[in-house]
Amino acid sequence: MPSIQKTAPRAIVAGGGIGGLAAALGLAQKGCQVTVLEQAPQFGEIGAGVQIGPNAFHAMDWLGIGDAGRARAVYIDALIMMDGISGEQIFHGPVGEDFRKFFGNPYAVIHRADLHGAFLDACRAHPAITLMNNERVLGAENTSSGAKVRTGSGNTYEADAVIGADGIYSKIRLPIAGANDAMRLSGHVAYRAVLPIDDMPEDLRWNAATLWGGPKCHMVHYPLQGWRSFNLVATFVTDIENVGSNEPGSREEVLSRFAQIVPRARKLLEIPQTWRRWVLGDRDPIPNWIDGRIALLGDAAHPTYQYFAQGACMAMEDAVCLADAFARAGGDFQAAFKTYEAERIPRAYRVVLGSRELGRVYHAEGVERLVRNAWLKAKTPAEFYASMKWLYGGTGLSGSGMPKAA
Repeated sequence: MPSIQKTAPRAIVAGGGIGGLAAALGLAQKGCQVTVLEQAPQFGEIGAGVQIGPNAFHAMDWLGIGDAGRARAVYIDALIMMDGISGEQIFHGPVGEDFRKFFGNPYAVIHRADLHGAFLDACRAHPAITLMNNERVLGAENTSSGAKVRTGSGNTYEADAVIGADGIYSKIRLPIAGANDAMRLSGHVAYRAVLPIDDMPEDLRWNAATLWGGPKCHMVHYPLQGWRSFNLVATFVTDIENVGSNEPGSREEVLSRFAQIVPRARKLLEIPQTWRRWVLGDRDPIPNWIDGRIALLGDAAHPTYQYFAQGACMAMEDAVCLADAFARAGGDFQAAFKTYEAERIPRAYRVVLGSRELGRVYHAEGVERLVRNAWLKAKTPAEFYASMKWLYGGTGLSGSGMPKAA
């Protein structure tokens, strides 16, 4: 008597960013048929540079794109913090060979489009993944046998489950989080630019992710794209509550917010003739990310400030945990979602809440600035590694909400 082939489980992923593609790839590798719906006319990433810690490389290795990611990254020597008022170095965290041995993977920087491209190439090559553009998801709901989404083009897509990876303004999050889930806009604004290497002052061409901290402001720079360019981000806190992302920015506003910074650093802000402006925000933690066969992932679940440089990293970890839970549950999405939620909520929200405090450290002034400087100057490399083990994870760290590489 011939055996009957069971139909492969099917999932819809709303959102084709790094988190959505990572989720699609992980689920497909575990035997799921995945359709990714992206609202843009083509798959791609906006923004510029992104930092990827060892935990992100752990996730990429697990998903099978570690080599592709490594080939596109720039490997820096250190994480450096400078006092923007005095111009002195207050922290130097080496991320070379000793760091790699301790955490099992490197620390690197990469252009966001290059990282996204590594996931996109892998998804395009996988026969179980279907990528669809111009499909803006308006919402999701459970059905008698699974879940479905509605899109702005009037289409309805049904599957066994829906993963909402549709970002900080997620449409899928609203019925899960409830009405009292407003974005926390506290005046944090980031201006981003990418400088060709020839425009970068030679005395600041450091092979490091460098942060200059000032009163209610900080700026970050690091090399990208094989040292062909430098990423530059200027962040400040205002009393103006507004919204917006990837808007043209005012050069005069940036310079006015960094008037107190030492000339050596401030001169860097005078170089870009055009900026892109993002208003930053997060949301308060919510106790659940799932509704039946619908689950949230990445910024849709745990939007955060960028101060830990972990937004993309957390989304990749989410994808790995979800795919692993799906496999362990034998393709039962409801069981997998419960495991995923239980494992990821404590870790992801530790990053969210910690990022709020880290922003205060970066923007310290007065006596708080003096305390910060003394504390960071005294930190040894060994103490730095130990303090970050919870986040970057050793090769066998338990309780991370992310399994070891397959």
